Amino acid sequence: MPANKRIKTALISVFHKDGLDELLALLNSEGVKFLSTGGTHDFIISQGYDCEKVENITTYPSILGGRVKTLHPKVFGGILARRDNDSDKQEMQQYEIPEIDLVVVDLYPFEQTVASGANEADIIEKIDIGGISLIRAGAKNFADVVIIPSKAEYAMLANIIKQQGAETTLEQRKTFAARAFGVSSHYDTAIHNWFTR
Repeated sequence: MPANKRIKTALISVFHKDGLDELLALLNSEGVKFLSTGGTHDFIISQGYDCEKVENITTYPSILGGRVKTLHPKVFGGILARRDNDSDKQEMQQYEIPEIDLVVVDLYPFEQTVASGANEADIIEKIDIGGISLIRAGAKNFADVVIIPSKAEYAMLANIIKQQGAETTLEQRKTFAARAFGVSSHYDTAIHNWFTR
């Protein structure tokens, strides 16, 4: 298994769009293909880049008022597939699952929504399901995938791309994975604290 991996396809699903423009420009200059949903897809298109809708891959629309967008085997298979595993490779081919090498997420602002004094229904809608699942999947498969779990990591990835192109080392991917589990742990702790307040 080569330690260095090239980013060819990025799945981007973010709540806040600020700061994303520089990262998109760098990735695009390296020939990285973009996949996205909803408002993030529209933002990427507005920046002048091609971007395939996740719905084109899953053949499902965003459903249940946006509660289910990325939760699909073709998305999670593309993230979790082990690139050096023959069985995984055969199943990806059989089920037409695309390889996803980079996952960029910025979660729904749960803590900010609680702090704003929002009502319970609005707070519950800000419990991110797809985003947190993408973070965990990308982090678990750090051997093959780069996970950017919040906008706080945009600059880290931007610096790597500027120095070595759209290619990461195993150690770099493991560092992002550690940060990703930190983000998911903090997020779930905040939700747990709200429920048990």
